Amino acid sequence: MTIAKTILLFVLAAVAEIGGAWLVWQAVREGKDWWWAGLGVLALGIYGFAATMQPDANFGRILAAYGGVFVAGSLAWGIIFDGFRPDRWEITGSVICLLGVAVIMFAPRNVS
Repeated sequence: MTIAKTILLFVLAAVAEIGGAWLVWQAVREGKDWWWAGLGVLALGIYGFAATMQPDANFGRILAAYGGVFVAGSLAWGIIFDGFRPDRWEITGSVICLLGVAVIMFAPRNVS
């Protein structure tokens, strides 16, 4: 259950952070109404809380691993919402990042 909870919280954090940044981008760069930026700020706040709900209590570990989730999630967001088409190197890089997430979060540790 802990692995599933960790993954779910990483997905929630990614949607909140990437979605929030995208909403601000839309308001500032694409000329959308100001309330898009307001929704983005709210989403970014949700991201901050989602990260604190991880079962692991190590801030550095959580944020380091989340960096890999952010890389892959950003490419996925671009595909879904902006029609972005990553090349093989972007896909390879995001897979490497997700492998890094798995190592950081789920490698066996000697707890003493």
